[in-house]
Amino acid sequence: MYTQICSGSVYGVEGRMIAVEVDISSGLPQVNVVGLPDPAVRESVERVRAAVKNCGFAFPMERITVNLAPADLRKEGTAFDLAIAAGVLAASAQLRSELFQDFLVLGELALNGELRAVPGVLAMVEQAKLRGMTKVLLPRGNAAEAACIEGMELFAVSHLRDLGEPKSSDLSWEPLRYDSNSDRNHRLDSVAFTKYQALHGDFGDVLGQHHAKRALLIAAAGNHNVLLTGPPGTGKTMLAKRLPGIMPPLREEEALQVTKIYSAAGKLPGGIPSLMHERQFRSPHHTISAAGLIGGGSIPRPGEVTLAHRGVLFLDELPEFSRAALEVLRQPLEDREVTIARSRAVFRFPASFLLAASMNPCPCGYYGHDSDDQRCICSEIQIARYRTKISGPLLDRIDMHIEVSRPLTSEGLTSGMTTEQMRAKVLSAANRRLEREDGRRALSELAGASLRKAVTLTKEAESMLQLAFDSLGISLRAHDRILKLARTIADLDDLERVDSPHIAEAIGYRSLDRKLQAL
Repeated sequence: MYTQICSGSVYGVEGRMIAVEVDISSGLPQVNVVGLPDPAVRESVERVRAAVKNCGFAFPMERITVNLAPADLRKEGTAFDLAIAAGVLAASAQLRSELFQDFLVLGELALNGELRAVPGVLAMVEQAKLRGMTKVLLPRGNAAEAACIEGMELFAVSHLRDLGEPKSSDLSWEPLRYDSNSDRNHRLDSVAFTKYQALHGDFGDVLGQHHAKRALLIAAAGNHNVLLTGPPGTGKTMLAKRLPGIMPPLREEEALQVTKIYSAAGKLPGGIPSLMHERQFRSPHHTISAAGLIGGGSIPRPGEVTLAHRGVLFLDELPEFSRAALEVLRQPLEDREVTIARSRAVFRFPASFLLAASMNPCPCGYYGHDSDDQRCICSEIQIARYRTKISGPLLDRIDMHIEVSRPLTSEGLTSGMTTEQMRAKVLSAANRRLEREDGRRALSELAGASLRKAVTLTKEAESMLQLAFDSLGISLRAHDRILKLARTIADLDDLERVDSPHIAEAIGYRSLDRKLQAL
């Protein structure tokens, strides 16, 4: 007897519908799983066999063939367990196959029949909705996550027995329906923001460093990449960790995309009642590999740059990262996505993040910042070798190079703006930018002639930018990034046109690349 049940899998961060076909025929008792299954899928046979027997059903002692279609796509994970079990029970006439029509069936089985949550449910349910499906059968542990997709009828079960009684002459399946509440559209309100701020800290705790705070304010308002350089103990890491707290909250479509990424990576907080509206802060160790940074695997999984999507990727001690790991950042910094090719498919991961990095001026950390207690002991060759670990093309993609020196005594006793005050300025600039774009392409996506057309310069600003381009030897990419940076500064000043002071300040943030070129 034959039956077919719809299940799903995750490829990259997007869901794919997988048809689980089960055929039972006469022959020697054996189970064959075909359709390019990985070891976790092949092992599902033993989980299903034990769960079926321990729930009072009879596992057929015949030849069972399970096909996962499309057959040329590699399958991995444990999300097929429940669909395979339901297919076996329906094909052996222990449950009615009509029960599972028009359902997306997901879940991992324990040996006693309990259902366990699986990663990637949000992406699979979203794909099912796009395919016109309206019903989902899934573990109770995934119900809150799936409820983030509106318009889907969710049936959450906790045990294989919830599918129905075995050998019953009148089966009536009435699983528990998960009631998705109104918290689905919850945003980062004042109470949530207070907790969020406590997690990342307040800029008011940072004494001095007003120049660095101003730079991070601009970076947050326009999503500009920033590199903090200075001696140890000046607050570079402290400043970077507070950056997500002043960034605008995620819009609904952005929050859905971020939540899908964390769901696919299996890193979603359990039992969430809503989408993730908080900006994520990722800070990988400098020993991370290139694959760990951008993603990888036989079926690629999200890397740190994707987990930082719409948030902050902080690379502390930038020159300590391997050259290979740093160079793979060049494509996502430019294209805002990661492309990983495999023999059977090409995977694309979103990677629109704000890169924040920090570094010392030299290996010992005190070059140019000598004091009575600490003096630089590095040779010129050591300093040059240390700084040139960061390639010119990578540095060219970092908009702002900020010098974080020891605060002066007169400055060190003041804290300046708090996170709440800085956040208010960023929100005002972000709202102005959104009103100006009004459905058109975002400024961050423009380049070349389209960018210069979108940004209105005064004659003085245009002359200053042209002079800087001719005399400082900056690249065309750096020219465009200066233009975007100046536009953000003008937005913070609530001005429609970019003036010469905005261009001058933006050029002032492009200093480190010229220093490296001089080495």
